[in-house]
Amino acid sequence: MTAATTPSAAGLAWAQRLVRFNTISRESNLPLIECIADHLRTLGVPLRLSWDDSRRKANLFATLGEGKPGGVILSGHTDTVPWDGQAWTVDPLGADLRTVAGEPRLYGRGSADMKGFIGLVVAQTQAFLDADLPHALHYAFSYDEEVGCFGAQTLLADLAEAGLPKAALPRLCIVGEPTSMVPAIAHKGVARWRCCVKGRAAHSSQTHIAVNAIEAAARLVAGLADMADDFAARGPRYAGFEVPWTTAAVGVIEGGIADNVVPEDCRFHYEFRALPGTDVAALQRRVEDHAASLVPAMQAVDAATGIRFETLCAVPPFQAALDDPAVRLAQQLAGTDRTTLVGFGTEAGLFQSAGIASVVCGPGSITQAHQADEYVSLAQLAQAEAFLQALARHR
Repeated sequence: MTAATTPSAAGLAWAQRLVRFNTISRESNLPLIECIADHLRTLGVPLRLSWDDSRRKANLFATLGEGKPGGVILSGHTDTVPWDGQAWTVDPLGADLRTVAGEPRLYGRGSADMKGFIGLVVAQTQAFLDADLPHALHYAFSYDEEVGCFGAQTLLADLAEAGLPKAALPRLCIVGEPTSMVPAIAHKGVARWRCCVKGRAAHSSQTHIAVNAIEAAARLVAGLADMADDFAARGPRYAGFEVPWTTAAVGVIEGGIADNVVPEDCRFHYEFRALPGTDVAALQRRVEDHAASLVPAMQAVDAATGIRFETLCAVPPFQAALDDPAVRLAQQLAGTDRTTLVGFGTEAGLFQSAGIASVVCGPGSITQAHQADEYVSLAQLAQAEAFLQALARHR
């Protein structure tokens, strides 16, 4: 039988509907969550919401087949990255359908990452219910994945507090991030910090009574660059990753108020994207030790100066064995014996840390995600829909 090249009308409509919600991480995702929740309620699907501290954002966890054994989670994040400053030629929230070089595509922010997958899952709900699977099926749709996987942490904590019977706990999780429908069995972890340097301001002609916060920060930034070079030249390797070593990068730096004022404050953000098995805490201790070596000279001028660190996020790495039950299931549903590795972070490591065997497999490519004119091909959506239909038939 020839594989479909376009998804069903219902699946495509749901994908478009979700793309049209503005769920940039700085915005509320509640309109999208309530849209999905309303649909599930009409089908009699029990669900629970878990909230962030502001109650402007929520996770949705739904169970099809309540009371049945554990089963499978279909996981996706509802937030997207912004498009500020990007040269879009289509409306980021338009969910336009266009054909380019003979390939029909759905355009819009989140189309690949990862509202296309979520839309297909929601559209498949009635079919899942009609299939009367012998195990439960769960939806886990989270907030704030793009800024640190904070929503999934809240969702998992909420499930733990719910005190589900052991038999009802989900056994497997499929995270539908864009992998071109090839099951991914590993990704790096992501750990980010903010470094805050407190110096002492003075007129720039009186540097002898000042502590230059930017210069101290620059020494630390240079140290991070040296660490990154060392990782690339001599660090451990993990074959299969696009960048097969741990990386370090500085992403944001702020400081200073005028050319003729020695800066009193400087702040910068940095990250490690660490291979599975890497001791990230040890890497951070190297940075903190470097900072500690700078402080005595700073405080010799002014005891109120110093350097402190704030943790921004800690997303664990993910690694699954080839014979892991989630990997085997994804291969069976996708009709492939292939696997891949992905360089980007996902929520899979969190589910795995909670004792749920996990795999990453979804439509589209990370090459299109986060870019201007983000898109997912309709052929990829059709493959994902066939994957979900195979899940409905799985026994």
